[in-house]
Amino acid sequence: MTTSLYQPTDELYFDQADARAERDRTFHQCSDCRLCIKYCYSFKSLFQMVDDIHNGDAHALTETEHDQIVNECFQCKLCYVNCPYTPDQEAEWKIDFPRLMLRSLSIMEKQGKVTRAAKLLARTDLQGKIATKFSTIVNKSSNVKPARAVIESLTGISKERLLPNFTKEKFSTWFKKHAPEIKGEKRSKVSLFPTCLVEYQQPPIGQAMVKVFEHNGIECELPEGQVCCGMPWLDAGDDERFIEQAKKNVQLLVKEVKKGNSIVVPQPTCAYVLKKDYPDYLNTDDSRLVSENTYDVSEYLMKEHRVTPIDKKFKGQTFETITWHQPCHYQAQQMGPQSMQMMKLTGAKVQMTQRCSAIDGTWGLRRENVAMAKKIAKPLMDFVVKKNSDLVAGDCNLANNAILEDTGRMPVHPIEVLAAAYGYGELVSQKREGEDNE
Repeated sequence: MTTSLYQPTDELYFDQADARAERDRTFHQCSDCRLCIKYCYSFKSLFQMVDDIHNGDAHALTETEHDQIVNECFQCKLCYVNCPYTPDQEAEWKIDFPRLMLRSLSIMEKQGKVTRAAKLLARTDLQGKIATKFSTIVNKSSNVKPARAVIESLTGISKERLLPNFTKEKFSTWFKKHAPEIKGEKRSKVSLFPTCLVEYQQPPIGQAMVKVFEHNGIECELPEGQVCCGMPWLDAGDDERFIEQAKKNVQLLVKEVKKGNSIVVPQPTCAYVLKKDYPDYLNTDDSRLVSENTYDVSEYLMKEHRVTPIDKKFKGQTFETITWHQPCHYQAQQMGPQSMQMMKLTGAKVQMTQRCSAIDGTWGLRRENVAMAKKIAKPLMDFVVKKNSDLVAGDCNLANNAILEDTGRMPVHPIEVLAAAYGYGELVSQKREGEDNE
């Protein structure tokens, strides 16, 4: 099977023998290349199995060994950036490792091999709607050991992980009450795709985005009827549910694009899904149009800044040093360090780390993955502690929560840094006093 057929609608997509043949071809090619050894455990395990168990023969791996490699891929997408075989190659040489792992996971789901935790965690909208209604109880129970033990037994979410809190007022509720204040000459209009994390858990990120945009003449709209981007369903191997979500969002968002709006997303995983996964899975003109007009929040603001500079009169709170975590799905969009450039406008010295948090939405929260996730994330945590900057910032809220868990530093979203600099609220520095910033 060639990579052009990585579509759930293809008649061979769920064929086990065809998928096995494609994994054999891919694993052989990856084993010869090995540029991705520094990434996830899928590659480390693959190369170790080939070398230590099968005497260099990648085709000799067992089905159990294949399943392990599939399960260890947490879809960071960084091998897309690193792999010399992904762009414009002949079918014989072209590799799409992440998509192949998703295809294999979908087959495993039909075989009943996907965990209950993955399926439960995929219902983000249902969880968010219920949890925000009972946020006080839900948030308290997430910090009580007996309750966490019950949650782990029921859902598979590890009791060791720090869970994000739910808000009492959703972002969409705040937005309806918000009176727009466009400063100066209006330069553009955008439609927001706030994501489940901003909608149910971190409305302040969305509020900061709206205030910064309006401060710079960008009008914001919030289309009603949006649903989760669907990424957790991909993690659960359920392509059908993912496609359902994708169709709903594309049908809604393409109308926004056709009336002249760009789509702006404040979380990198969801932006990646709209840009990359929707056109791949739906293969429609509408999905491609949405993809071409979707931007990460810092990507869009810096694009506007390069045309007409944004306001650089920062009368609010600024910081001398900031450590910025560039999440994997931010890197995978290959748009450059836009958030770092944006924060530098405030006068801050920004130190960047690209090390992985190993969260990937739901993967790193599951009991069976925690030990591996912690090992992968350790270099990131060590960097944050060592730098001891005035502020820690990161675009992915789930990765930020992992940083808080392991370092005691709660990162803020880069757009919140700009909002504070304009005077819209204040941020808390958690720098350890008496320690030098390196």
